[in-house]
Amino acid sequence: MQAVILCAGNGTRLQPLTLTRPKPLIKLFGKSILEHNLEQLKGIAKEVILVVGYKGEMIQEKIGKNHSGLKIKYVWQKEPKGTGDAAKIAKPYLKDKFLLLNGDDFYFKEDLKKLTKFFPAILVKKTENPSNFAAVIPKNKNYVKDIIEKPKRKVSDLANIGVYYLPKEIFKYKIEKSKRGEYEFPDYLRKFAKEKILHFIEAKNWVPISFSWNLLDAQEFFFKKAKKKIEGKIEKGATIKGKLILGKGSIVRVGSYIIGPVFIGENCTIGPNCFIRGCTIIGNNCRIGQAVEIKNSIIYDNTNIAHLSYVGDSIIDEECNLGAGTIIANLRHDKATIKTMLNGRLIDTKRKKFGTIFGKGTKTGIGTLVYPGRKIWPHKTTLPGQIVKKDIK
Repeated sequence: MQAVILCAGNGTRLQPLTLTRPKPLIKLFGKSILEHNLEQLKGIAKEVILVVGYKGEMIQEKIGKNHSGLKIKYVWQKEPKGTGDAAKIAKPYLKDKFLLLNGDDFYFKEDLKKLTKFFPAILVKKTENPSNFAAVIPKNKNYVKDIIEKPKRKVSDLANIGVYYLPKEIFKYKIEKSKRGEYEFPDYLRKFAKEKILHFIEAKNWVPISFSWNLLDAQEFFFKKAKKKIEGKIEKGATIKGKLILGKGSIVRVGSYIIGPVFIGENCTIGPNCFIRGCTIIGNNCRIGQAVEIKNSIIYDNTNIAHLSYVGDSIIDEECNLGAGTIIANLRHDKATIKTMLNGRLIDTKRKKFGTIFGKGTKTGIGTLVYPGRKIWPHKTTLPGQIVKKDIK
């Protein structure tokens, strides 16, 4: 069987993380979204067509021509015209039946297998707020009647999660640009469902990454499945409670206090005398030092947080350096949900605790204070004692 994964989008809702990488290469537990999904396709598909565009050369370099026993083929979307246009670019390389996956959410093998038992079919998931996605309107119990993109009122509790098992003939329909000025793949589905039977199958698991802070939800999901594993060294005098995954070459020094679940990659130095709380992921070659506290955060590779700093409910990208006394605020005094600027609009994260997102190579001066929900773009710096009240771009 063939599968198509759409990997061409700019990922603007995940900035500043996607300013230095395409969204499918964002990692959790040392593995990118795309690598995870390719592994889930192993044993189901033999060939995977990756539709790439924005920073597609990074995907080619990382994935190569074979991955997880799958033959990989690349096709390019030269202009970002939407998912409908991206999927149609793969049409000349398709034989007949094919799986189609969005490239920026986490999917799982058992659901993909279940989907292939029905044809044609799409995966859905019950959700309290399908207005964030496309709502699937059911016909009878198992068939699609209609799909409404981001409805303003609740019309269904079934969300279209972006996985399909379809015939090549889906592309015979003509679709128009949406209000966003893009060709949307669900418009193909709507026209198909009006003429033929289209099954929907409910997925057991689905981890959407619509916004950067969804990575914090995703790590909590994966921690529930992860198992304790100690490959590094824990010095006498360090305290470990709960689940810890410690990579090769890493050392937890005396006085460090870790309350899991916590993942620490390879060749890291943790401590002495630091406090790390779950859920926290620390990548490879990181240094977490004296009197640093980290809670429910993701720290990417080659980052240093060496002295007297606090990081809570935040994402710190690769190659960052936090100067001594950097404090990231993650809670409003009025306990309202945290809002953040995104593409010129103020967006409610719907999280009561949310700190910051630092882009790759960010460096903070000593004593930097960051307000909740503020972000710093790649390779930017702050001055000693600076208070970050708005995004630094």
